[in-house]
Amino acid sequence: MSVDFDLDSSTLNYAVFGNPVEHSKSPQIHSLFAEQAGINLVYQAIEVPENNFQDYLDSFFIQSGKGLNVTVPFKEEAYSICDVLTERAEQAASVNTIWMNNNQIYGDTTDGQGLINDLKNNHQLNLNGKQILVLGAGGSVKAILPPLVQQNPAQIVIANRTIDRAERLVEKFSGNTSIEAVSYNNLSENKFDVLINGTSLSLAGKLPPIPNNILKEHACCYDLMYSSEPTVFMRWAKEQGAAKILDGLGMLVEQAAEGFFIWHGVKPETAPVLNALRT
Repeated sequence: MSVDFDLDSSTLNYAVFGNPVEHSKSPQIHSLFAEQAGINLVYQAIEVPENNFQDYLDSFFIQSGKGLNVTVPFKEEAYSICDVLTERAEQAASVNTIWMNNNQIYGDTTDGQGLINDLKNNHQLNLNGKQILVLGAGGSVKAILPPLVQQNPAQIVIANRTIDRAERLVEKFSGNTSIEAVSYNNLSENKFDVLINGTSLSLAGKLPPIPNNILKEHACCYDLMYSSEPTVFMRWAKEQGAAKILDGLGMLVEQAAEGFFIWHGVKPETAPVLNALRT
């Protein structure tokens, strides 16, 4: 099936594919990056029917599309379609950034590096030697685990309702870093420096079943989700006395900057873009 995007062949065309996608801030982010770099481009948010990702992708590139971002629920399908994958995309089995080269589809995932850049560069958080708790074991967690391991934390604990999913991640990513899979019921004995909510429950206004009193002094709580108001996870973190309480907007901007660099060879300044989105 061919899809008509009505793209202008005289400009650089980019898009984010997702379902739903109307809430996406990616068009605004990439437009602000392009202004910085003096690049003239058009970036659209395109809602793709759940069974038509391949058709939409093929049609986009046939009609002079230059690059795609991919968001839920298509990251794993994008991974399966790409001809050439970066090492981090292979590790995560997930793709959020696509481009064409010599008639081959290239795929990368920038989510994990976006998280690390946000924590280290925007919030001056050093993960070396830290006890880290990650909630969830889905695609988002798969994308962030490899770069988290590279920060040399003392330990990473993955908590999930279905413990076998967490155990599969431990089996895949354990190496020099201690990684452990636990159920939520077995968390009460531990205390953590960093707690990352990798579930999507915040979008539904729900909190993972985490016990109270598991944060160390000066702990940081990070929700990969973001909204105009503090998420339920962020409100819980405030009640628990977390020293840093962060949402995923910084990660979104930082992963977009990584993708922008892949496409254009220019690393944009993220601080002014974050400020613009916050205000």
